[in-house]
Amino acid sequence: MVAPAHSSVEAVIQFARSESRVCPQPQRWNELWEMLPEKKRVGAGWSPSLPLILAAWWETSDTEKQERFLSHIRYAAEHGALERVHSFLISLPHDQWHYHT
Repeated sequence: MVAPAHSSVEAVIQFARSESRVCPQPQRWNELWEMLPEKKRVGAGWSPSLPLILAAWWETSDTEKQERFLSHIRYAAEHGALERVHSFLISLPHDQWHYHT
């Protein structure tokens, strides 16, 4: 599947939430975060915030994971990386997504 020439943030979010998706599996979510431009340290954290992986994966709800993931999509849109992120997301096979249970 190929991303449309001009993805809208709403369309990417709709795709990301379809079929009960929550977020990519941890390793793939980290790959997505790594492709976001202009990341920077802010105090003890990062902008944009890190994906909820490693220990945070087990300590956060699906809702918290989804909100963080969607914030990464919005960040990509604000920083000119939405097309790249959309292409990455639509290339992920079914088993590389975490779903609401």
